Amino acid sequence: MRSRCAMPGLFITLEGADGAGKTTQGALLAQAFRILGYPVVETREPGGTPVSEAARRVLLDPSLKGMVPMAELFLYATARAQLVSEVIRPALASGAVVICDRFTDSTLAYQGFGRGLDLEQLAAINEMATGGLTPDLTLLLDIDTGEGLVRARLRRPEGTKWQGVDRMELEEAAFHERVRRGFLQLAEKDRARICPIAAGGAIAEVHRRIIDAARRLVPDLPYCHG
Repeated sequence: MRSRCAMPGLFITLEGADGAGKTTQGALLAQAFRILGYPVVETREPGGTPVSEAARRVLLDPSLKGMVPMAELFLYATARAQLVSEVIRPALASGAVVICDRFTDSTLAYQGFGRGLDLEQLAAINEMATGGLTPDLTLLLDIDTGEGLVRARLRRPEGTKWQGVDRMELEEAAFHERVRRGFLQLAEKDRARICPIAAGGAIAEVHRRIIDAARRLVPDLPYCHG
């Protein structure tokens, strides 16, 4: 197992638009590593610590429609800084595989390409929040914008908190299309780290694509679905 993050562990992130299946596929990827005996820490953004989860509740609350992009940005950065300090760096230092649902690329895609904030400024804020931490591998789950939104809105049953949608999912389709195209542009610029994965098929099919991509880091990583 080889790492780019200058620590004994391995850092893998899953990125993509809402409804791409990151949570499901992240859990399956973690299972594959555990089959080989690796210690695995699964986490998410925003979230993963009490401070970060508090920021998440504010960020995703659909009643807070008036949040300006800059406030949104710094709330995400707050959640990320706490998660990196409290969870990710200690886990990597201990030799664990850390699998994170979203990381810095989401800021560039959502607040940059989606909201129109300056990409260089966003990169600088990401650098400050993470202390320069870079994933060893980023799996970009790419899905048609319309299909992803349908999936996202169906995964949370009606009658639950926020009536099945969160603040980001309420954005218009054009916003989500900008985000998708932003992710793909990021992947084109950093092919060594970001691996696009077609996420529109069955869970087992997508899982196999992810394992095939992750084998660049761990060649004997097994399939564990289908």
